[in-house]
Amino acid sequence: MKDHQLKALLQVAECGSIRAAARNMNLSQSALTKALRELEEDVGAELLLRSYKGIEFTDAGMTLLSRARLALSALDKAREEIRLMRGGAGAHVEVAITPLVATTVLPEVLAAYSRTQPDARLTLHEGLLVQALPGLVEGRLDFAIALASPEDLPYDISFEPLTEIGAVAFVRSSHPLAGAQGWQALEGGHWVLNLSAGSQSMGLVGWLERQGYPVPHKVTHCSSPFLILELARRNDLVGFGPKVLIADPLVGSGLCILPLQPLPPPMPLGILTLRGVPLGSAAKKLAALFRRRLAGAFGE
Repeated sequence: MKDHQLKALLQVAECGSIRAAARNMNLSQSALTKALRELEEDVGAELLLRSYKGIEFTDAGMTLLSRARLALSALDKAREEIRLMRGGAGAHVEVAITPLVATTVLPEVLAAYSRTQPDARLTLHEGLLVQALPGLVEGRLDFAIALASPEDLPYDISFEPLTEIGAVAFVRSSHPLAGAQGWQALEGGHWVLNLSAGSQSMGLVGWLERQGYPVPHKVTHCSSPFLILELARRNDLVGFGPKVLIADPLVGSGLCILPLQPLPPPMPLGILTLRGVPLGSAAKKLAALFRRRLAGAFGE
């Protein structure tokens, strides 16, 4: 299995056709097709299905594609590390950050990082779990700072918990339910929730069911935390999210936390990495700054 064969596979996936992939790689179609056939012979399975509809990947092809992305990303990072060791240009670190960290400790961490790594180039993504996991598995992300339940994570992902984050229900200050004292009072309310896998809102739904409390039925589904905040701030919608985020005077302006008891258990916040893949030196220094700043923070 050779480097140029894996690159050919990735180009076909990105371009959607052999012709476009060959053009992007400055190869003839026959040369690229030969590389793909050699790759299929090497792995002993058909990777692509060719038809009048275009190119489709087989199950084996999808599996190899995911691993190929990771392998080529790891090689690129190794080249970057060696270039840095020889005095080359600054490193590139790509990280996913959950919004509650972005609005609290991120400015302080970035200021400290820029002092120690002034030449490093950072790319930041929103650290929702459903977005961070594919990025880690495919090698696009160095690490992620996210809320996660360790038992729900795939084996490929290593999780280092740093602190715990409690979540609360919230509404705009003038909401008719602003004084609600118990979960029963919210029955029939219109919620806006992020119900993606592994989210705090999904944890809330399961917890309400186990406790025998009314489960939200009228729900606007939304995957963006900041869109949830704006929808709750400007409408009669009940939201649910990290207390530290809602209590922030800027982020939570115009919102009030509902004084509900009891509350669901907090969720761990920590560093997610791809198991068995070490961080590069620049990424390791950034992770260390997050680790020092977040360890034990926000605990309730």
